[in-house]
Amino acid sequence: MLFIRLAAAVSATVCASVAFAQTDFDAVEIKTVDLGGGVYMLEGAGGNIGLTVGEDGAFLIDDQYAPLTEKIKAAVAAVSDRPVEYVINTHWHGDHSGGNENLGAAGVLIIAHDNVRERLKAGMKRTFPFTDDTPPAPESALPVITFSKEVTFHLNGHEINAFHVEKAHTDGDAIIHFRDANVVHTGDLFFKDVFPFIDVQSGGSVDGYLAAQAKLLAMVNDDTKIIPGHGSLANKADLKRANVALKTVRDRVAALIAAGKTEDEAVAQIDLSDYDSWGKWFISSETITRLVYRSLKGA
Repeated sequence: MLFIRLAAAVSATVCASVAFAQTDFDAVEIKTVDLGGGVYMLEGAGGNIGLTVGEDGAFLIDDQYAPLTEKIKAAVAAVSDRPVEYVINTHWHGDHSGGNENLGAAGVLIIAHDNVRERLKAGMKRTFPFTDDTPPAPESALPVITFSKEVTFHLNGHEINAFHVEKAHTDGDAIIHFRDANVVHTGDLFFKDVFPFIDVQSGGSVDGYLAAQAKLLAMVNDDTKIIPGHGSLANKADLKRANVALKTVRDRVAALIAAGKTEDEAVAQIDLSDYDSWGKWFISSETITRLVYRSLKGA
């Protein structure tokens, strides 16, 4: 499908210029997946979106890229006659928060972890494996409500708990749990059947990432509907598979570090052939090896 190919092409990008270079936003289709009880998953280009609709208005989890805002609003309008009132960002990366500027300017209430606001406000020099800087976000894109540990929303008949996990994908990640609906949005703490991006420069770490996934695995069951940061709707078995894959990479890189190997030597010597298909996208086997190496070395 077109939207899957486009999402894969830009999925983990931090830099808006990279996304704009790779994506024909006019061609992107927003796919709506009904999870029941007024809860939905929206797929397009960039990070997957969570959505709940009802009398309290539409509540979005992430908002992809700015050029897709009208398409996202149209997808919401197709399942509700109420406008978007709230958006919560799972972290600061542009493929999850790029629509903030448009939504914030329209009066939508933006919510995120404290560090998301700080990183959006400051911008960032290029972060591996990207080559461009991320400029500071405009005022309208900044979260106006932030939290340090957790916050719970009582909207549209749902109890929605958002809680922070430390030093994982970034230093501002939040897991969003629809407790009554048994739906979890993981943000980029879970990439389905591909290697994940660990943004070491934004405070992420491989051990924190694995710890966050351990929390996720403890809170879900076989019936939980999991919205991953990237990839199709998932379940606990999919999450477990991703966790085992990253643990495997971490352990193999750690063994090479213990043997005194440099980063380039680790890239040359590591064997990830059992996960060959996982590296045939944006985060290659070489890239995940370098990210994990740098995380373990504190680089």
